[in-house]
Amino acid sequence: MTEEIEFIIDSTKESMSGSIAHLEKSFLNIRAGKASPAMLGSVFVDYYGSQTPLAQVSNINVPDARTITIQPYEKSMLQPIEKAIMVANIGFNPMNNGDIIIITVPPLTEERRRDLTKQAKTEAEDAKIGVRNARKDANTDIKKLEKEGTSEDICKSAEEEVQNLTNAYIKKIDEHLAIKEAEIMKV
Repeated sequence: MTEEIEFIIDSTKESMSGSIAHLEKSFLNIRAGKASPAMLGSVFVDYYGSQTPLAQVSNINVPDARTITIQPYEKSMLQPIEKAIMVANIGFNPMNNGDIIIITVPPLTEERRRDLTKQAKTEAEDAKIGVRNARKDANTDIKKLEKEGTSEDICKSAEEEVQNLTNAYIKKIDEHLAIKEAEIMKV
């Protein structure tokens, strides 16, 4: 295979891996009833005039499956953190006991579980679209090389390799989705 084709295949792999990484990140934000510090990943606190991620101004712990505790590094940050959690609109009601903030994660209703499953399917479909777009770009680049004189056999085998990559990455996405759906639906 030529260097150009190897480059196309490598960049296609990289692009497809990026789709999987984005999917995994998206799945972290879909909560499945079990408390996790990642649930507060979208919370930003006003820290001396700048919006700062909650994890940088406090210690976030999960003592059990239904509770998240937040211990600010500075006691004066209790109220701003509490306010930031409310403003983030993530469905939590923080309780401030003067030292730490305690969040009790409510159990998911059946309807909410279905909504989260739909959301997970949408994220997975977006990842598949990303993989297919990477395939389309690679095939376009391979066709250009063929017009420029690269042998038809080499181009054909490169297209097959890109299709095999596509199939493998779509399978990975389906596996990630199945795991996430099981996690969401588990009561």
